[in-house]
Amino acid sequence: MIKAFEDFQQTSKENMDTALKSFGALSKTGQAIAVEMADYSKKAFEDGTAAVEKLFGAKSLDKAIEVQTAYAKTAYEGFVAEATKISELYADFAKEAFKPFEAAVAKAK
Repeated sequence: MIKAFEDFQQTSKENMDTALKSFGALSKTGQAIAVEMADYSKKAFEDGTAAVEKLFGAKSLDKAIEVQTAYAKTAYEGFVAEATKISELYADFAKEAFKPFEAAVAKAK
């Protein structure tokens, strides 16, 4: 009976350690995603503000269309790049969060 209790305690401790490692990965990656999104939002706002200033300074309709087209292209390219970065961060998060559980599953087999 004592042996079974000791085994239960050891298993509980291992499970807690695994969960804490997983939560650590969640925290670290969550912070990285939040920082990345904040940086992107700030840059997108600054770029939008600069484009509006250029648009108000345009002397002709052709120049205004040129400014708008350049801004749209830049904004789209920036969005695609940012979406790629964020998807990579989420993929890394999934790998890191489940890595501690892989060891536990392998041990159980």
